Amino acid sequence: MNRQRSHRLTRADWLQTGLEALASDGPAALAAEPLARRLGTTKGSFYWHFSDLPTFQAALVAQWEVDAIRQADETLTNAPNDVSRLRLLAQIITSKPDGDATYSAPTEPAMRAWALSDAAVAAAIERVDETRIGHLRQLLQSVGVSNPEMPRIIYGASLGMEAIAPSEPAQNTDAVGTLVDLVLALR
Repeated sequence: MNRQRSHRLTRADWLQTGLEALASDGPAALAAEPLARRLGTTKGSFYWHFSDLPTFQAALVAQWEVDAIRQADETLTNAPNDVSRLRLLAQIITSKPDGDATYSAPTEPAMRAWALSDAAVAAAIERVDETRIGHLRQLLQSVGVSNPEMPRIIYGASLGMEAIAPSEPAQNTDAVGTLVDLVLALR
């Protein structure tokens, strides 16, 4: 993606472009030169914002983690009741909030793929997973579902939905919502 440079690039611009590059081309695309090409600038701008590539990559992972946890936390406060919160939280992976490229369909699996070869990314994924599963557990208990395995089942289904049909987020979101509805009907 080549952007018009009508303003000075910010750290956030580089991180957003990094997430887009990770989603489309994997972690190999997270280098100063290819990112600068995407932004239509020189790599000097990259080094203005980040001292080196590991610093950039750490910032990228940290930003993704903060955004992922923030989104899960906001779900708990923005939905009108626990059933709605449960449904929305279960659908986080498969949906894309308007204007939020950090949750475009390929970003989460790309981050998870990167985690297979990078311990720091794996640790961030683990913290996000623990937060999301913890929220699911809390919500399931509040609506009367006491099976301790159910949070992991719903979460795993959400991750799997995205993996089997990443180009169809609406169908994935609907399917995960149906799973939650089924669990609630069986309680």
